[in-house]
Amino acid sequence: MKILTTALFAVLMLSKRLRLTQWLSLLILTAGVAMVQVVKTDSVAAKSVPDGSPMIGLMTVVVASCLSGFNGVYFEKVLKGSSQSLWIRNIQLSVFSVIIAFGSVFINDGAAVAEKGFFQGYTYATWAVITLGVLSGITVALVVKYADNILKGFAVSISILISSFVSYYFLNDFEPSLGFVVGSSMVMLATFMYGVDFSKKPSMKQS
Repeated sequence: MKILTTALFAVLMLSKRLRLTQWLSLLILTAGVAMVQVVKTDSVAAKSVPDGSPMIGLMTVVVASCLSGFNGVYFEKVLKGSSQSLWIRNIQLSVFSVIIAFGSVFINDGAAVAEKGFFQGYTYATWAVITLGVLSGITVALVVKYADNILKGFAVSISILISSFVSYYFLNDFEPSLGFVVGSSMVMLATFMYGVDFSKKPSMKQS
């Protein structure tokens, strides 16, 4: 749903125009990602909460999707409408996260940090994950700055497919199903449809 709410807020807040085929591609992308991510297993069914309210859950998802879509589009508007450089804007926004993160660390693990230091237990794998997170954040900011949130949604969707393939071929902890194959095909089709303008007729070159 975040894919659709992002597109809706982009139209409302940034006056972005989407062709009918692009709206259709977003619907196909949403359905494809849902099929890829939804895995029905007996363990999940066993852990389901019988007393939960489906209506409250649905409303929570809708509100979260709207807030997430609005947040992404507003961030894009700030980046593209600001005279500050991308790097300065990133530093300004990260200050809030740093304060909250350090506060959480010292509230929950202050004694352990004081005794053994902040970087206790860090390994090469830990630093690799941190580095990938940093590069991912910078890449997202660049995509939002020079492209838009809708294309970022396509990139995230394709990254889900890549992660699934890596899990299957290298980690052996994922078994593709028919739903995964169909969903993956829908994601690829949606990506192609969004980038192609079918209303333009190819020009015929005369020899």
